[in-house]
Amino acid sequence: MDAQKFLTALQDNGLLAPNVTERLAREALISSKSVDELIYERRLADAEKVAEVKSALTGVPYQKVELDRFDESLKSLMPQETVQMYKVAPLSRSEGSIIVGMVDPDDVKAQEALKFVARRLGMDLGVYLISFSGWQGIVRKYSPYRSELEAAVRGLGLSSTSGTKRVVELEKGGEGSVDAPVIRIVAETLREAVEAQASDIHIEPEKDYLRVRFRVDGKLKEVASLPLEVTQAVVSRVKVMSNLKIDESRIPQDGRFRSKIFDREIDFRVSTFPTPLGEKAAIRVLDPTTGLKTLEQLGLSEKNYTVLKKGLERPFGMILITGPTGSGKTTTLYAILQILNRPEVNIVSLEDPVEYFMPGVNQSQVQPEIGYDFASGLRQILRQDPDIILVGEIRDKETAGLAVHAALTGHVMLSTLHTNNAAGTIPRLIDMDVEPFLIPSTLSIVIGQRLVSQLCANCKAPEVASPALQVAIREALTSLPGDATAKFKEPYQIYHAKGCEACHGVGTTGRIALFEIFTMTPEIESALTENPNAQKITVAIKLQGMATMRQDGVMKALEGVVSIEEVMRETDDA
Repeated sequence: MDAQKFLTALQDNGLLAPNVTERLAREALISSKSVDELIYERRLADAEKVAEVKSALTGVPYQKVELDRFDESLKSLMPQETVQMYKVAPLSRSEGSIIVGMVDPDDVKAQEALKFVARRLGMDLGVYLISFSGWQGIVRKYSPYRSELEAAVRGLGLSSTSGTKRVVELEKGGEGSVDAPVIRIVAETLREAVEAQASDIHIEPEKDYLRVRFRVDGKLKEVASLPLEVTQAVVSRVKVMSNLKIDESRIPQDGRFRSKIFDREIDFRVSTFPTPLGEKAAIRVLDPTTGLKTLEQLGLSEKNYTVLKKGLERPFGMILITGPTGSGKTTTLYAILQILNRPEVNIVSLEDPVEYFMPGVNQSQVQPEIGYDFASGLRQILRQDPDIILVGEIRDKETAGLAVHAALTGHVMLSTLHTNNAAGTIPRLIDMDVEPFLIPSTLSIVIGQRLVSQLCANCKAPEVASPALQVAIREALTSLPGDATAKFKEPYQIYHAKGCEACHGVGTTGRIALFEIFTMTPEIESALTENPNAQKITVAIKLQGMATMRQDGVMKALEGVVSIEEVMRETDDA
């Protein structure tokens, strides 16, 4: 299919903005990736809607892949190599026929491969168009983690429950009978983490075994236990991949590597840490398909979305995102960058570290150990003729002063700050010796956020809230304008999810942010002119009708998106 025609159709259907379409057209020409793959990797549009547009263009009927209903026996009909090479997948079979899905029905080689499979099976062939994400889901079905891991452990000739202290050495140069199984263990662990959409992998030596844990949706869970003897070999393999010193186990080390998994490139950030039982390895999984989101996918309310979009139209000023570690600040920063990233602007970033590589953005990683920190880097950025500057975090007075100076001199400045809520941003800047009279002319938007678990759409069910929760909900909604709360009627209904096959019995699928967003107003400026303090500033902020994180969470709970109990636990009523 002609890429430009496809991109134009996506734009005409409102799935891509014109500037994004132009960028994708260039990238598709110079890279080996298809338009579908580029859109999927960067989460630029809903993959199923993209497939529907392609279906209309090609005339091939579209079918959504239902992964929870996938028949595992279908894997025996089509080799994994065929599925991955030609971007095809078995969908179903009946008496004398096999139904397959194709990401690109115009691919002649893929057509021939499917005809060969059908002839070998003696079956008629039926074809549907499927989305790139649906195909990726079936690819992952071909890689069962535990059975692969057990086979690799058997290859080592060890017991999976052995508690002896003998250490298996990884031989230099990769020779030795232990090498291939260890490489397989690490590779399968990385694949499983990507499939599980884990943000982190922890490889931890315990007293009697090597524990492997994944952090999924903010919570750690154990996924495998390995013989203690493989600890050094497994950690050494990770070190080799990260270009770290294998023979140094007394001090922590940091590294990074990139690998192609499920037909896409994924970055892994590695940190090793010495413990009395051996080295621990923590691996951050930087998967752009899960870590990068568009502004529409963040979970902003209609009002917050409008306020943010309007603020992003300003030609200069500071946009600050606040929240604790792990609250999704970087995800929000990158979502904003995708809006601002246009061919006619120069965007330069200082990050610690660079988590996701974005085409069109000049990204740089600070290295404090050699004196290249946020403050010194920001001085250099100002000499790079930037229009938009991203600084990973404002940590000290010097960086705060330079950031304010950059905003004053006509730049858009994006950064993060550690405060408990959005209202605490201005007092924090004053504490960092930013003159109060400079803040109104530099601060444009402040975003406060927290992450909470999202209820499973498949098994959530409504129920009337308890009397105590009725009171808490009523109090939370009282100060909000009527147009925001008119759809919520007493007695208030909340939602709970008991768990099902789709959510693996946990009742939640992923996480969503609770937001509070305010912009600079004359009332806030007035509060800053004479004896500014946190109380006066908070009152001025509330005058613009900002919904607090608790209020945003309560509304999401009444809509069935999140649990009211978690909202109350993770937010305060300030």
